[in-house]
Amino acid sequence: MPGDIFATKGLEYLLVIVYFVLLIGMVKYIAPRAAPGAARVGRRPIADLVPWFSLADGYFFHQGHAWAAPGDGETVTVGLDDFAAKLVGPLDEVTLPAVGAGVRQGEPAWTLRAGDRALAMLSPVEGEVIAVNPAVLETPRLAADDPYGAGWLLKVRAPQRRASLRNLFSGELAAVWMRHTVERLRQLPAADLGVVMPDGGVPVRGFGRVLGPAEWDAVTREFFLTG
Repeated sequence: MPGDIFATKGLEYLLVIVYFVLLIGMVKYIAPRAAPGAARVGRRPIADLVPWFSLADGYFFHQGHAWAAPGDGETVTVGLDDFAAKLVGPLDEVTLPAVGAGVRQGEPAWTLRAGDRALAMLSPVEGEVIAVNPAVLETPRLAADDPYGAGWLLKVRAPQRRASLRNLFSGELAAVWMRHTVERLRQLPAADLGVVMPDGGVPVRGFGRVLGPAEWDAVTREFFLTG
């Protein structure tokens, strides 16, 4: 079923997520609790809790690294996340569906092009495209430069919005998922991937461009569920 984000990764992936969710619950249970009415000082946004790649608070994330932000009525704004933005780096072209076209959750909806690399991305929701971002069509690199803001891609009318969003990660679960993504990336051979700086630092912007064709295919299959 295309809408089931766990179908492609199987039981092992689900168990990892469940483990981290239970761990979060345990930490919350044993941690000291603030008195009623006490101010919550120093609470960090989700983006600060994940190494390398940021998340936007209040957004919902698809396993294929697209996000959905609910708006008025049945409207959902859609874009690519920071992982996808850092993989492709400055974009040369973004191919978006036409207004009026239908998109289905978990199926290809748009394509990013950077140099000789193309990345087809999956829609995080199901519905009808009611708007595309003209600024991204005119200046494609905006989608990767500001993925959670001015670089949004589509607005979708999603009659089954609640059902679509239930299949996505949000809040602390999204942070757990992105941390797991970082760990999977770290486990890939650095010599083949070429993403880690010599001093052990963070992946360079546009790290996907240094990959050979076979490595690019492997990374897009692993992290973007292509093929």
